[in-house]
Amino acid sequence: MSIILVMTLFVFAVTIALIREKYKSLMAVLAVMVSSLVSSWVAIGVLTGDAYLENINGGIVFGHIPIRIDSLSAWFILLTNFTVFTGILYGRQYLKKYAGQPANLSLHCISYLMNHFALTGIYFIQNGLAFLCVWEVMALTSFILVIFEHGKMETLKAGINYLIQSHISILFLTIGFIWVYAHTGSFVLSAISRYSALGTEATSILLFFVFFVGFAIKAGFVPFHTWLPHAHPAAPSHVSGMMSGVLIKAGIYGILRMLLLIHQNHVLLGIIILIISVLTGIYGVMLATVQHNIKRLLAYHSIENIGIIGIGIGLGTIGRGLDNAYLTFAGYAGALLHTLNHSLFKSLLFYGAGSVYQATHTMNIERMGGIIKKMPQTAVLFLIAALAICGLPPFNGFISEFLIYSGLFKAVSTGHALSPVFVLSILSLALIGGLGILCFTKAFGIVFLGRARSHYPESMNETNTPALFPQYLAAFFIVLIGLFPRLFIAMLKKPVELFSGLSLSEGSFELSFVMQRISIAVWGFVLLVFLLYLIRKFATLNRSNTIQPTWGCGYTAGSPRMQYTATSYVRTYTKLIKPLVKTNKGKNEVKPINAMPSYSETRFFDKIESGLIDWPLRNLKAFLGMFRFLQNGRVQFYVLYGVVFIFIIIAIPFILDVIQTLTYVLKQL
Repeated sequence: MSIILVMTLFVFAVTIALIREKYKSLMAVLAVMVSSLVSSWVAIGVLTGDAYLENINGGIVFGHIPIRIDSLSAWFILLTNFTVFTGILYGRQYLKKYAGQPANLSLHCISYLMNHFALTGIYFIQNGLAFLCVWEVMALTSFILVIFEHGKMETLKAGINYLIQSHISILFLTIGFIWVYAHTGSFVLSAISRYSALGTEATSILLFFVFFVGFAIKAGFVPFHTWLPHAHPAAPSHVSGMMSGVLIKAGIYGILRMLLLIHQNHVLLGIIILIISVLTGIYGVMLATVQHNIKRLLAYHSIENIGIIGIGIGLGTIGRGLDNAYLTFAGYAGALLHTLNHSLFKSLLFYGAGSVYQATHTMNIERMGGIIKKMPQTAVLFLIAALAICGLPPFNGFISEFLIYSGLFKAVSTGHALSPVFVLSILSLALIGGLGILCFTKAFGIVFLGRARSHYPESMNETNTPALFPQYLAAFFIVLIGLFPRLFIAMLKKPVELFSGLSLSEGSFELSFVMQRISIAVWGFVLLVFLLYLIRKFATLNRSNTIQPTWGCGYTAGSPRMQYTATSYVRTYTKLIKPLVKTNKGKNEVKPINAMPSYSETRFFDKIESGLIDWPLRNLKAFLGMFRFLQNGRVQFYVLYGVVFIFIIIAIPFILDVIQTLTYVLKQL
């Protein structure tokens, strides 16, 4: 399989570089389709049968490279292939706006293919050194994808920020693999398990957290999340959907893989992961709610959903440590299913945001409004994804969150000493869901409803059918998982058994029947409302209708400026969280009453980013600024620097000899 994937990448990459511009994106679609079919065929076989094994000779550099696809790898391969495929389908239409850039498009398409190859490779390579190389390929190609619009300074800054933090992630992973190699003499991942079994509990836990930090940076756990809100808005929308949907999930896969390999004190590991995840979820949704840039808003919701996935992982890990099969199942199954669900509704949200951006040429929510009249299909698809991400039935987000909720409530009912932690987790998950609903009622209401707040281009209309098709495809699975959760939960049986070590009974899947009945009941209510609408429409078919303005409660808004803005919609909320965020208001907020025009704009910033990134950088720049006099533009000084450098190089051996002589004399005395 690996040889086929490499050959596919090579052949299609060369073809994309050589063919005419208008066929480049089509060739990228074909390449993703072929590689996805090959790897998905193997992954489906693993989920229904045994693990896939293959060996590659990596030569003197890598040595023996085991290739292994177990049920955990298979699950991530399938969800990655689907989102990458819908991404390239949508991206083919999205990139038509950038015609006339053949070199840029070639680089972009080839990077997309290499990124897909690297993501797939991460899930089946079992050699730490080869794993790091593939991880590096993923980081570099992602950087190229992010800076597609490299003519914008903000885009370059976001890309460089992402690249630097990606290499900090690689640094921690490298330390972890070298640590294991130093004690076992092997880079094979199974060596981590051997080292954990033979080492002390403290060293195993420390090793886990070295790997955890490396993977958490990629996943976007707080406080390692600061690259994500910059990279997602800067990248093209299909890249944002792919990054949010599957790229950050490589970090989730890495954490789960380490939990399979390290066998020490799972209760403690689970508690720490649970606490970090709760903080991640709350902090992510808290900042998402106050954003005005629609893609930045969605980026912070990726952080929120990584927190929800982490809550499931923490719960499952605690259940594993307590030998509680139900907690293990509910936690890990909820986390894995939410990983799939998030890739579906978040990619759909980014595709919708991309369509809105190309139609309006802005990502500022404050300048939008009434777009549902021009783009009704995009609005409905965005609404479906928004309801799903809020965890509302009958969509897929409800299913995975219900699993995690049920596990947390079951954990509380056991009366264990950790019950207060589980209660706080339940309250936090409820808070995350409530703030998510507040955020997306704001986003959907301000963007799509009401009246336009600015002048849109005359050519603004609905996205074409080829761009809508991948969105309908994602929406189809969002609805399907909500209607038939048992089918997808059954697919998780083998991945969850990797963690529990036990064959889960049918009783573990009873929850799926409850969730399915809830979803069917909600769809029944929706159909009932639709049926009543049809009956009314049929009954009034032959009657003459008079169209009049709706009652304005004694007052009708005089202009679109009198509608709710994104800021005013969440004003009360922003007052509550003001101590937790950094705000910046426009300087000309207050003007004389006769001054025109007058406006007020409030922006919210991430305090963690300000403390961990901005403050150290400011101080570093101030320190380096002290030596600015060295670069004064005078040739004489530069010649002097060269002479001084040569003198120091010549003098060093003599200085070392003097030090050695003095040391010898002092020893003799």
